[in-house]
Amino acid sequence: EPIEPSPELYVIGAGHVGYHLARLAQEVGFRVHVVDDREKFANRERFPTAEEVVTEDIPAWISRTALPAHAYVVIVTRGHTNDLEALRALAPRELRYLGLIGSRAKVARIYEQLTIGQTPADLLKRVHAPIGLDIGAVTPQEIAVSILAELIAVKHGKVGSRDAGELSM
Repeated sequence: EPIEPSPELYVIGAGHVGYHLARLAQEVGFRVHVVDDREKFANRERFPTAEEVVTEDIPAWISRTALPAHAYVVIVTRGHTNDLEALRALAPRELRYLGLIGSRAKVARIYEQLTIGQTPADLLKRVHAPIGLDIGAVTPQEIAVSILAELIAVKHGKVGSRDAGELSM
């Protein structure tokens, strides 16, 4: 088998789901980077094993940061506006994986706002949204497991992208 570098995972949002996802992902070999604008959540005490913990405005960080094409990026921020702005900035980028947390209805609303705002719809077809494999997850820990399962499936070529439009058909 070819030896590949550990995949890099950028967790955009350091709340409950982001916390559990970062911890679990690191345990299975992802190099984890955490980004949030709240120091209470994005700090070394909460993420001692992360490659990087960034505490600053999320859209500003995304706009000035070059992410590698092999990166996995998960958007799990604390709110609709933060998710929208993060996805607006990340959708045009070439990434191995881009996922957005939320219900189908929330994802559809965000997609609608982005396409009205001139984001080409074909860019959104690459986004995994709603994020995670459907395992009936409810708690932040379970949701993190479902997201990590999808990341692993993508890593091994078992899952392609899917978007809210495809899921609602």
